[in-house]
Amino acid sequence: MKLMKKALVVAFFAILASGLAFAGGSKDSKAADGKVTLKVLNYLDMTSANSADEITSVWDAFSAANPDIIVEREDLFNDPFHQKTEAYAAAGQVPDVVYCWPSGRSTTLHTKHLLKDITPFLEKDGMVSSFNPNALAPQVGGYLAELPMGLTQTSVIYVNKAVLKECGLTPAKTYEELKAQVPVLKAKGYDTMLMANADTWVMQSCLFSDIAGRFGGEGWSDKILNGQAKFTDASFVNALAFVKTLYADGVLSKNTLATTYGDVVGQFAAYKGAYLIDGDWRTGAFITDKSTGQALIPPAKQSSDISMMVFPAIPGAKLNDSTSVIVGTGWGMSSAIPAGSAKEVAAWKLMKFLASKEIATWRVSTGATPTPARTDIDTAAIKLEPMQQMIGAFGKQYKNSTVVIDGVFAGPVYEPLNSGLQEIGLGSKTPEQVAAAVQKAFEEWKAAQ
Repeated sequence: MKLMKKALVVAFFAILASGLAFAGGSKDSKAADGKVTLKVLNYLDMTSANSADEITSVWDAFSAANPDIIVEREDLFNDPFHQKTEAYAAAGQVPDVVYCWPSGRSTTLHTKHLLKDITPFLEKDGMVSSFNPNALAPQVGGYLAELPMGLTQTSVIYVNKAVLKECGLTPAKTYEELKAQVPVLKAKGYDTMLMANADTWVMQSCLFSDIAGRFGGEGWSDKILNGQAKFTDASFVNALAFVKTLYADGVLSKNTLATTYGDVVGQFAAYKGAYLIDGDWRTGAFITDKSTGQALIPPAKQSSDISMMVFPAIPGAKLNDSTSVIVGTGWGMSSAIPAGSAKEVAAWKLMKFLASKEIATWRVSTGATPTPARTDIDTAAIKLEPMQQMIGAFGKQYKNSTVVIDGVFAGPVYEPLNSGLQEIGLGSKTPEQVAAAVQKAFEEWKAAQ
């Protein structure tokens, strides 16, 4: 058995090594014909409307305008993307240009300085004034490693007003109202809140980060990082206990723990529930796909049946009227590329194109970036569908912003929280046990720094 396991391990790493041949970002590979090849790792959700249009409007457009740059692109999504990124990082073979987060699941790229500081490139080309200052702030590695495409609201409650109306209900303003709607909706065959809780990051990013901020109050995460508070303190335990309450009250069905991120979109579009918990980016899944002319929720239905809100006011919380906000995803350049090389020039040319006003406008128009990082986008001139207009105005829905947990804590800290939130839903762990596990993970992480 041991020999078999060893053989499997060897085989796995052999396959991984062959796959990593894709990266090779350290060489200045300008060919004899003057062309430069760039290896690109792209994050692409093929279930989203206009994902196919991205290939044409972004990647094919760049290649047509830059025949001297050959882009070899790898498209992945969700956990396979993050797993591949970590594999490249471990092998020291980060692709030349890589899609990444400002922290969270891209922390390794930042803290190990596997990406270049983008600030000098922006300053040299006079681009700094075109971006929201918040988007260009130093990131988890202490510098600007990722050029963000937007600012992200990770917790949005999508409301199906048609379902509520059929049941004689209106959008809940308080948790007590929401809880009271559960039996009414159930009697009509509807779920109360839909959520993709089979994917471990969703609860933490799309709801619990906001709940933790509401119970912990302003600056709660800084206090833990500075040693002035602990995850085992009452405020964080109470936030975890509220997640248990969501399941106990039936606001969240345990069936959501088997709902994947790909499935939940279809459920909401099919009017299976009154509310959907997700991020602002999810708007792009429901609007019209340019390649097919079809929308999961047609514009007329978006206008009549859908609205958006923050999570209802929670009793006992230190603050309400909030959502969790973080700098959005974007692009980074491998630090292995030689400074001043042809490959560096080509990589920055691609990144400038991906962050350009034209592509930012396209991303806004397709729902890919609800809130752009660039400040020179004329959204009034873009024909937007009702749900896009709603998410564009979502900032007026809340007074307080809470941190996204995987944006301020490292992976070894938030990963046990992600799994713990699922375990609370399953009833296999108590809020106190999860809090203790996260605190232990935090102390171990801090000791290792």
